[in-house]
Amino acid sequence: MTIKKFETAPEDRISVPNRVIYGAGAFVNNLLAGSIGGMMIVLNLGLGMNPALVGLLGALPRLMDAITDPLMGYISDNTKSRWGRRRPYIFMGAIVVGIVYAVLWQLPLGMSENFYFWYFLIGSLIFYLAYTVFATPWVAMGYELTPDYHERTRLMGTQNFIGQLAYFVPPWLLLIMQDDRFFTDIVDGAAGVAIAIGVFSIAVGILPAIFLKERFKDIAAAEPSPIETDGAPKSAAQAIGAVLKDFFVGFATTLKFVPFLKLCLATFLVFNGFILISSFQAYVIIYFVSGGDQEMGGLYVGLAGTVQTFSTFVVIGLVTWMSTRLGKRRTFIISTLISMVGYLMKWFCYNPDIPILVVLPAPLIAFGLGGLFTIMPSMIADVVDMDELNTNERREGMYGSIFWWVVKLGMAAAIAGGGYLLNATGFDVALGGDQTDRAIFLMRLFDAVIPAVASAIAMWAVYTFTITEERAHEIRLELEKRRGGGSTAQAPAPA
Repeated sequence: MTIKKFETAPEDRISVPNRVIYGAGAFVNNLLAGSIGGMMIVLNLGLGMNPALVGLLGALPRLMDAITDPLMGYISDNTKSRWGRRRPYIFMGAIVVGIVYAVLWQLPLGMSENFYFWYFLIGSLIFYLAYTVFATPWVAMGYELTPDYHERTRLMGTQNFIGQLAYFVPPWLLLIMQDDRFFTDIVDGAAGVAIAIGVFSIAVGILPAIFLKERFKDIAAAEPSPIETDGAPKSAAQAIGAVLKDFFVGFATTLKFVPFLKLCLATFLVFNGFILISSFQAYVIIYFVSGGDQEMGGLYVGLAGTVQTFSTFVVIGLVTWMSTRLGKRRTFIISTLISMVGYLMKWFCYNPDIPILVVLPAPLIAFGLGGLFTIMPSMIADVVDMDELNTNERREGMYGSIFWWVVKLGMAAAIAGGGYLLNATGFDVALGGDQTDRAIFLMRLFDAVIPAVASAIAMWAVYTFTITEERAHEIRLELEKRRGGGSTAQAPAPA
């Protein structure tokens, strides 16, 4: 099979330092998201709050995302300033979210459960609002840093690699917060750790705003403003009405754009197929492979998880390399197919007679999420270009916010659905290692088959995705001709 490939022009390349700086935003983004969840155990262990209320505090603020994410995307897309559409929000958002995170965990002792609940709920709402102000423009900036098909994948591979490093931090926070060499108790530990995370988030989070340039700042500034008519400002009532209309029109346009919906569907299926059965792996290893021995099961759960985590870093580099040679669509299908093989291998490798075999599927399964979050952001950047060709507007913020909102919404549904699915197997914790044959069979079946089937449907969605490398090149040429600028796109390389 001959694959047509376009070379990346030197002026379209993003320097390694700039790719790392953009990736620093991913580290802060993931560190904040992972740390707030990892530290919430303090509310129960340190302050005695009811676990049900702690769970509620984790869920309620995220409901805001359904409104604030697209709204922030719209605001960023339509901002006209001398500093650009993204950089002011990234800069201020990083500062505010760092401060709010530090203050959120300065929990006074001796207060009522009701006080802690409302203190943390209000603080969390402010935190997630500031987090959205930082994260949404940062995501959108990545879609516009380069117009090149392959350089976008290199950028997203770098940021995904750096962002994954942040996930090594949350699992150690509980141990750090209880270290009596530095803190008097776990609540005092949370206060100190939060300050350190807040300061780090500010120092690192502002780097993309300071050092990166927005490629489409001038193009976006030339777009008509909804609050003006022929250059003259509208009245306040007219301006509010025009902005609301423009927001909902842009929101609807984004949601009904078929190529974008296919990417959302594929991401939803791959990511949430994995999340839905994520708890099953532990149960299968403990109650089938280890015969109900939780200590032995915990060892093999940890081994499988560690192998998968380290494999993800290798996968990101490999998928980035593959994508620049085979194209995004082919690479996604290949990487997802490999992960499907890994999921199905669980049926054979999760073996009570040879328990160490649980680590064999892990490197293959890593291709699922490792490939997904390297390729999908790059493909969305191509979608944004096609949308501009159709509508004469650039909506990186809207596309990015809706995409990640779908991911978060699906994750919440998958986590909730996993519990119901486990109940459906007939699993009974009181039986220990004496689970019924039916329960063990269904747990094994769901663990292997559900993510494999979801991945297969995702492959179909991407197979029918119409923006190939050749089409992306044509779209770029048409856009640059329309804008009146000279093209830097290169001719195809020799086969």
